[in-house]
Amino acid sequence: MKVILRKGSGDSPFSFSFKDGDKTIVRSETYKTKQSALNGIESVKKNCVLDNRYELKVAKNGKFFFNIKAANGQIVGTSTFFNSEEDRQKAIDLLKAEGPSAEVIEEG
Repeated sequence: MKVILRKGSGDSPFSFSFKDGDKTIVRSETYKTKQSALNGIESVKKNCVLDNRYELKVAKNGKFFFNIKAANGQIVGTSTFFNSEEDRQKAIDLLKAEGPSAEVIEEG
């Protein structure tokens, strides 16, 4: 697993994604500064190992996803959509196992 830190354009150009190969597991919101994005990455790494930080959701289209929340309840990452609860759980298990040690790679 790796973390891609991207710099785009606009008022809040920074974002990140936790990826397994080419597949995105979790995406962030956008951030105004690189340091804020790095803090967000660290928050996901810290909170992804705790079961009570996961909010399991079902989208309007019937797909499954999850949010990772910080201790204060703020969402620090949102997963992509999964076709089944089983696929969502596999992604959570992978994130718990590999997320905390994921290498950060800067792009853009």
